[in-house]
Amino acid sequence: MTNDAPDKQHWANHQERGSFLLMKLTAWAARRLGRRVLSPVLHGIVLYFFLFGRSARKSAWEYQQRLADWSQRPELRPSHWQVFGQFMAFADSLLDKLDLWNGKLKISQIEIIDQTLLRSELRSGRGQMLVGTHLGNLEVCRALAELGEKVTMNVLVHTKHAEQFNRLLGEAGATNLRLIQVSELDPAIMLQLSQRLDDGEWLAIAGDRVPLHGGRNVRVDFLGGQAPFPQGPWLLAGLLKCPINLIFCLKAPQGYQVTLERFAEAIEWRRSDRQQVIARWTQRYADRLSHYCLQAPQQWFNFYPFWKSDDESSS
Repeated sequence: MTNDAPDKQHWANHQERGSFLLMKLTAWAARRLGRRVLSPVLHGIVLYFFLFGRSARKSAWEYQQRLADWSQRPELRPSHWQVFGQFMAFADSLLDKLDLWNGKLKISQIEIIDQTLLRSELRSGRGQMLVGTHLGNLEVCRALAELGEKVTMNVLVHTKHAEQFNRLLGEAGATNLRLIQVSELDPAIMLQLSQRLDDGEWLAIAGDRVPLHGGRNVRVDFLGGQAPFPQGPWLLAGLLKCPINLIFCLKAPQGYQVTLERFAEAIEWRRSDRQQVIARWTQRYADRLSHYCLQAPQQWFNFYPFWKSDDESSS
């Protein structure tokens, strides 16, 4: 187990400086310009970051190299064109968010794979947890909240701008989606989350971003290397005593493919074995994430040194 101190290179330090202003600008552009006009602008911005963002470029290179080595699929080995393609896929995902905010993405454009029939539980009984990932477009979970069963989805985030984001989402028409800042799992937050579950609301959280401010994490094997993953989702599920499920939202030729998976009916531990239990569930999550990385190799949108390895891949 590790408890990484804040560092200037942490993904959240970069994200905090620009994410709110970027979303504000994007929301304005979505209302005023539309996708056709904005598309070349966003692609130009992403091209700029590809050319001058050395750290992001190296991180994408390392991810592609690890995926190719782990899967023994040489066609996935990185090249400048392959890495550029990953950046362009990110630009497309931003444009898809515009369609979401503008209400242009219809439920008919989303194929939902739900072999364990989780959708039937969205509006019945106590709420549950969904753990997503930054592979693909996590925001498509709004399709479940806004377009499908109209269930309230509480998205747990580490950003300081949750309230401003909520205001922008409301202006964009998202009435069933709420962001909740969870920098620390204090008693007030836990009580609030438990009440929301009791009210039939659901919680959604990303399982592949380590929080900046003293967040607990655990290192597990991911694509052949030890990588830090947050303990938060699995600790929350145990404390809130709720089922926990996985959601993967991958871009497909005809729209999006959303896969829902039952992950655990319950996660339980004793004080003496909590670390081992959390590590075991985190490893299972990393294994499922590896599986879906092969289905959408260029939709990995964690552009920072995910493994924090000393081995630098050239780019």
